[in-house]
Amino acid sequence: MPHFDPITPDGLVELVVNRVRELAGRVLIAVDGADAAEPVTIANRIATALRDTGRTAEVVALHDYIRPASLRMEFGRTDEISYRTAWFDYAALDREVIGALRNDDRWLPALWDEARDRSARSPIRTAAPDTVLFVAGPMLSGRGLEFDLTVHLDMSEPALHRRTPPDDRWTIPALLHHDRDNPSAPTFFIRWDHPDRPALRIDDTAHR
Repeated sequence: MPHFDPITPDGLVELVVNRVRELAGRVLIAVDGADAAEPVTIANRIATALRDTGRTAEVVALHDYIRPASLRMEFGRTDEISYRTAWFDYAALDREVIGALRNDDRWLPALWDEARDRSARSPIRTAAPDTVLFVAGPMLSGRGLEFDLTVHLDMSEPALHRRTPPDDRWTIPALLHHDRDNPSAPTFFIRWDHPDRPALRIDDTAHR
């Protein structure tokens, strides 16, 4: 049976950094979590720590691969199915970030500007041989995306309600539905109900 060991946020950063240092060459890491878990923030913390070791590290936010408002809100702004299936362009993420990094030594930091609802016009970046690239955002599991390591920031329904702004709480059923439909065995499964007091799941799949 799995159990959970307390870990500090700094301890989590150190854990991931130490695991990455075992891997040579370019590495792709998912930080999978609801917006309420602030996955981009923890991805940036780990990337900063990796840079301090001399490794090249960058972060791509899934919200920079959001689809145009006309597509994601075709059935209304608060449609649960649309949020799960039409809000984020996972196929473009696979093509322009994951596949491009593995096959063409490049990656595109952003595809769409969510605030302005127009192309991000971001220049393509050339990847250094030791690049560690984080992709951070919600519902990354079950998309056929090929990552070397995955950090899953798991939040219970009460925690999601507590930490999600009222205007965005309509997304909670979609997030929970996605997790139920896509059970995963991430490299690091982190209980994230209290980000200042996380816990690491320990079981046979915790470090696959």
